[in-house]
Amino acid sequence: MRLIHTSDWHLGRSFHGASLVDAQAAYLDHLVEVVRSEGIDAVLVAGDIYDRALPGPASVQLLDETLVRLRDAGAQVVLSAGNHDSAVRLGFGSRVLQHGGVHIRTSEQSVGTPVLFDDVAVYPLPYLEPSLAAPALDAAEATHAGVLRASMRRVHADLATRGVPGIVMAHAFVVGSATCESERDITVGGASAVPASTFNGIAYAALGHLHGAQQVGDVGRYSGSPVAMSFSEADHRKSSVLIDIADDGISTELIDAPVARPLARLRGTLAHLLADPDLRAAEGSWCQVTLTDTTRPLGAIEQLRRRFPHAVQLLFDQPVRQLRDSRYTSKVAGKETLELCCDFLEHTRGGAAATDPERDLLQQAIEQTRLERDSNDGASWVHTVDDNGGNAGVA
Repeated sequence: MRLIHTSDWHLGRSFHGASLVDAQAAYLDHLVEVVRSEGIDAVLVAGDIYDRALPGPASVQLLDETLVRLRDAGAQVVLSAGNHDSAVRLGFGSRVLQHGGVHIRTSEQSVGTPVLFDDVAVYPLPYLEPSLAAPALDAAEATHAGVLRASMRRVHADLATRGVPGIVMAHAFVVGSATCESERDITVGGASAVPASTFNGIAYAALGHLHGAQQVGDVGRYSGSPVAMSFSEADHRKSSVLIDIADDGISTELIDAPVARPLARLRGTLAHLLADPDLRAAEGSWCQVTLTDTTRPLGAIEQLRRRFPHAVQLLFDQPVRQLRDSRYTSKVAGKETLELCCDFLEHTRGGAAATDPERDLLQQAIEQTRLERDSNDGASWVHTVDDNGGNAGVA
């Protein structure tokens, strides 16, 4: 029997304001083709199918079309909810869909009940909020580790009656795994990291939540997200896991996912980045740029995008300058508002003084602020005091 393990599709996610729908659709096209070409019997999706609890219509339509195509290609599909998914919305119609070969598990009531195939029993364990699920599962503690231990007791009790290998699908952070910035922390709300030993006694743990493909423990593996969602994933190998089940055991192989647009992290002065011939490969990539100029160049992002049109994040790492006079009051004493604004602009740019157009724009902003304040005087009474400390009236 052959299965594909995948997770963390995050349908509806954007990348620094750019839609990922085309990249996600390309991966799902690839997945359908792998199912067809490799003779896959079942696709296991270990959580975070959607990026948010209330998915947009385009995301729902993409999932619907993908499920139909996977079934037409010959595979059954098993989906379990992740911490980004709404259990109620994802689970809608699940009892009807299972008759058509699409098995969706989103609640604690399904824990310990497998999806049965000829050669394996698959136990989908959805992400469960510990404070809510612990009593229902008789968990000893209301943590994610406690809930998963209680869930695994049900799995082992059922698996003992089957006589076939068992595969568990779980959405969790397993101790010893490598994380990245794009993963939502699930330690909030009483959940916690899960020991790898939690999954002892089964043939394979198809894990979701972490976006980097990696082996963890003796039987656990994260497939990782098929599409990168932050620059912290720049070095990831995006893939799915092909699982072969034979009489002599289970073997796995990574199947590379298509990369719609690679990621590049660039660092240096603006002049260097614009001129370096070794950076030609980054011209078609999503780019994160960190400038190290001693002063912040004017129009930096516009200049960068002439060479790197997909630069979506600009960071600055300027050398720390020692101020000659750190006394704040001496710097601002006697200065008008416009001069204070210009000084602040100069300071943030490392010494580049405000230009005449910038001074004009700041003056307009100051004047507009004054007019807005004056128009609200009828609602805001300010008590004033004369030079001798007496009441001078209100304004």
